[in-house]
Amino acid sequence: MAEATTSPQEEKWDIVIKPKDKLFSVDFKELWNYRDLCSLFVKRNIITQYKQTILGPLWFIVQPALTVIMYMVVFGSIAGIPTDGVPRPLFYLAGTCMWNYFAECMTKTSNTFVANSSIFGKVYFPRLVMPIADVISNLLRFSIQFGFFLLIYLIYSIADPDCNAHFTGYAFLFPVLVLMMAGLSLGFGTIISSMTTKYRDLQVLFSFLIQLWMYATPIVYPLSQTGSMRFMGVPVHTFMCLNPVTPIIETFKYGFLGCGAFVGWRWLIYSFVFMCLLLSGGIVVFNKVQKSFMDTV
Repeated sequence: MAEATTSPQEEKWDIVIKPKDKLFSVDFKELWNYRDLCSLFVKRNIITQYKQTILGPLWFIVQPALTVIMYMVVFGSIAGIPTDGVPRPLFYLAGTCMWNYFAECMTKTSNTFVANSSIFGKVYFPRLVMPIADVISNLLRFSIQFGFFLLIYLIYSIADPDCNAHFTGYAFLFPVLVLMMAGLSLGFGTIISSMTTKYRDLQVLFSFLIQLWMYATPIVYPLSQTGSMRFMGVPVHTFMCLNPVTPIIETFKYGFLGCGAFVGWRWLIYSFVFMCLLLSGGIVVFNKVQKSFMDTV
């Protein structure tokens, strides 16, 4: 008796895995279906980061605290750089809190392909799940450091009501600022991770550039210090604001400390547009590389 055959048109599959034809293609429905996997990666990142350590998550507070102390000695006492009348611990902690989230997310996502090549070669899942999980897991670190910042702020408010630090209405932009930081780090990270699959020495160059980038961002000094300084006939203030991270950090400082002056909506919108374009470019490069990265990683 002959076996019945099924034509390809009659076959029905629950899941169909196929390469993406378009470079700018993100299946948000597929990403949402893999949200449980994303949550597992988030838990893994949080647990393994400080596993078998003595202080554990307390390192999230110890690291910025030691950094702030070093800034107070070097840039405050030795260099004598002013902080717009705001107590130095609050000023430095506000800058490092936002910068650490951006730098940590970018560092993690920039190593996505190389660090997870063994997993990518065994099972299929949307590759964007990995960098997204890195960005989400670092929110815990940022939340703890932001809580530490609010604690120091409260102590100063009680001990010295005239400390010249106060909230402004721009503090309500806090969720938007964090989202922009996450988008920038994800965009830069996906582009760099796609490049390092073939050129591993870019990881060393990238880690060095992050350190230089921090000093090109007003973290240990106020943007107002640029004053009327000019470079090649262009105000240094303009060069500083072309750094997409600068308007975000300055808005955060102005919102929670009231120091300096608001950088301006046009620069904040510039950072937002830059983030959108960067994410789009990151997705294009990411989709192009993920098709063949296992051959070069």
